[in-house]
Amino acid sequence: MEVLDLLGYFGALIIGVVLGLIGGGGSILTVPVLVYLLAINPVTATAYSLFVVGASALVGAAKNMQKKLVDFRTAIVFSIPAFIAVYATRKWMVPAIPESLFNIGNFEITKNIGIMLFFAIIMILASISMIKENGKKNTETLEIRYNYPLIIVEGIVVGILTGIVGAGGGFLIIPALVLLAKLPMKKAVATSLLIIALKSLIGFIGDIQNMDINWVFLCIFTGLSIIGMFIGIYLNKFIDGKKLKKGFGWFVLLMGIYIVYAEIS
Repeated sequence: MEVLDLLGYFGALIIGVVLGLIGGGGSILTVPVLVYLLAINPVTATAYSLFVVGASALVGAAKNMQKKLVDFRTAIVFSIPAFIAVYATRKWMVPAIPESLFNIGNFEITKNIGIMLFFAIIMILASISMIKENGKKNTETLEIRYNYPLIIVEGIVVGILTGIVGAGGGFLIIPALVLLAKLPMKKAVATSLLIIALKSLIGFIGDIQNMDINWVFLCIFTGLSIIGMFIGIYLNKFIDGKKLKKGFGWFVLLMGIYIVYAEIS
């Protein structure tokens, strides 16, 4: 086994640790680890990422269900348009993207480069949301209200983005649940995990029908990520996840910039 392969599997563990420590964000590292360390094609990497993200989020959601933190009504309203959008994106939209998108002078933007550049933009946006200090407004006592049209629209948008880049989209879902459904922050984080699990795993079904899946590799990688998540949950007792989140945000920002550099150079 080569050094990059070992680093790739170690990366799977780190993805889980980050998820366990800060409750999200770690999944955005899955595609870069698969592409740059394990040399997997970007389209295949986004598909594998959906499975890794979905399985890890499902484990986290199950723990939150035991604590009665998941708002199932909101999860259903958000998930239905989201998983229809992500399934359609993986089944029809991604395969329909032409191999050659356009040329800038002598530089050709291919499908793979385009996906990675779009992914880098999502990483940069996610990093900004992690770095920015959230307002201290207490939402724990607000009455839960539902803005159904906006929740459905947000679900479709998040579903399409998830389908293209293979990331969970928690940085988009959590603010939507707080602002549009008036969920308390703890419930929003817990509910977002169930939404991410449902839409990611259903989106992955669209890929099973379009490509050959290396199930042995995928299950090992996912298993390491889930083990890492339990390690992160344990470490969370001793480390302040909120302080780590801002530092991780800067790391994600640098990774996003690196991907742009790597793809255009």
